[in-house]
Amino acid sequence: MRRFLKHNGLSVVFLLMFLGSLGGQAVAGHADFNEQQRFHGDPEISIGRYLTSSSFTVDVMENWQSEYLQFTTFILLTVWLLQRGSPESKELDKGGRESDKDQKVGPHADEKSPRWAKVDGIRRTIFENSLLLVMGTFWLGTWVAQSISGVVQYNSDRLDHQLPTVSWLTYLGRPDFWNRTLQNWQSEFLAVGSMAILAVYLRQRGSPESKPVGAPHHSTGIEG
Repeated sequence: MRRFLKHNGLSVVFLLMFLGSLGGQAVAGHADFNEQQRFHGDPEISIGRYLTSSSFTVDVMENWQSEYLQFTTFILLTVWLLQRGSPESKELDKGGRESDKDQKVGPHADEKSPRWAKVDGIRRTIFENSLLLVMGTFWLGTWVAQSISGVVQYNSDRLDHQLPTVSWLTYLGRPDFWNRTLQNWQSEFLAVGSMAILAVYLRQRGSPESKPVGAPHHSTGIEG
């Protein structure tokens, strides 16, 4: 167990932090929801019912999709775009998909390379783009889930005010959907952009997200 935790500490701690914060969101969200119910003279609901409600689902999904968008765009853009001096960027002469030799694929793979890195054809194409494909799928999936739960919540609010409901396609063009979406997107783009440029000049000793403390500001693509 100690060996497992040492080798997987980062993922284990983030998983525990995720579960703890999701549980906290559920408890706080349930309390807030029932407070709003009392304010409007409506009956309170149990936490079990709240966890399956569109109110909880849309709040979770709109955050998840923005996070996966952040990584999807970062993975894709850092293939070609560079930032001088940033450890978040590749070296300035390595923009693009790089050569088979640099990527250790096909005849340039070694005995420790993954099996699909050694083959040609569709299997290698899938494997060499698998991170982007999976992250992109998660992003699109959670974005669709956000829109579906969002239209349920939107129509529930409209019914409370004796207004007609709208279809899912109609909801995709409504300000409510894009306000929920863009308020998360802008924060993700700000965070990634800030990290890319601040890491040029600032350091955190021992972190792979930072350059070595003594590295020159202009050194690019190296990590501490």
